[in-house]
Amino acid sequence: MRAQAIALLWAAAAVATTAAAMATTAAAQSYPAKPIRLIVGSAPGGPIDFAARLAAQKLTEALGQSVVVDNRTGAGGTIGTDYVAKSTPDGYTLLMASAATLCITPALYPKIPYNTLKDFAPVSTVAAVSYVVVVPASLPVKSLQEFIALAKSRAGQLRYGSAGSGSVTHLAVELFRSMAGIEVAHIPYKGAGPAMIDLLGGQLDFMFDSVLTSTPLIKAGRLRALGQTAGRRSPVLADVPSIGEAALPGYDVSTWFGLVAPANTPREIIAKLNAAMVKSLAASETRERLLAQGIEPLGGTPAAFAQLLRDELPKWAQVVKVSGARIE
Repeated sequence: MRAQAIALLWAAAAVATTAAAMATTAAAQSYPAKPIRLIVGSAPGGPIDFAARLAAQKLTEALGQSVVVDNRTGAGGTIGTDYVAKSTPDGYTLLMASAATLCITPALYPKIPYNTLKDFAPVSTVAAVSYVVVVPASLPVKSLQEFIALAKSRAGQLRYGSAGSGSVTHLAVELFRSMAGIEVAHIPYKGAGPAMIDLLGGQLDFMFDSVLTSTPLIKAGRLRALGQTAGRRSPVLADVPSIGEAALPGYDVSTWFGLVAPANTPREIIAKLNAAMVKSLAASETRERLLAQGIEPLGGTPAAFAQLLRDELPKWAQVVKVSGARIE
């Protein structure tokens, strides 16, 4: 009797497992059957929000269901990121992640509520953004070499603003500072916008700002561009050299955005999202809209994105170590 009971239990478990697998497969095949939320961990405006809204539009067109952007801000993007990590893995809650939230934050905070490699299913990289070194038009330098010389002659006196301690704009400057052998004063702000206001007002001497927001000010003559942080020039500022080619060989800093889902999201759903996103990014109209904003379209397989995460975590940990930044 006991053997028969055990056999019945195993049979019931097998039936339940098979039924669950069939239900998951059916759900994946009919996906999406309702609107999808795309979480962004920062406020509206800025490169990641622009990329998310364009991605939402293109996914809506490709999937036939509304994809709605939901800005869940706070704690350096960790609130929105953690929300997705703990969401149901059914493909209806996605995250427009960034290098900052998935790869820099783990090195900055002693404890965060999610694990980059365990709690997310990569879908596709979406875009990359580089930064540009800008100074007020009144600062008496016209090249990175002149700027470095000025910084050395005024050790610790030149002031720069960032989007906050531990932000990409902070860490990019600290890596530049260490490679150039200069000392500068860091003034963290609650976002790049307030820092830019002070730069234009003369309270700051320089910034590393996104190509998206700085280009109009550069073209208007209010700011002077000295160099770009990425290893190659953005086509939006094709006449501005990279830091690596102009002054510091090997310097290369940019940040990426990518689409992720909660871990354990069915592979069929990940594949469907990836195909829609990659096809949209390859379209000339999408590429032109992104490039016009200084944002480079990417795209790729989930496996390639997963490898990027594994590569970026130690890279940014080293940059954080060099900067000495830490957030308690």
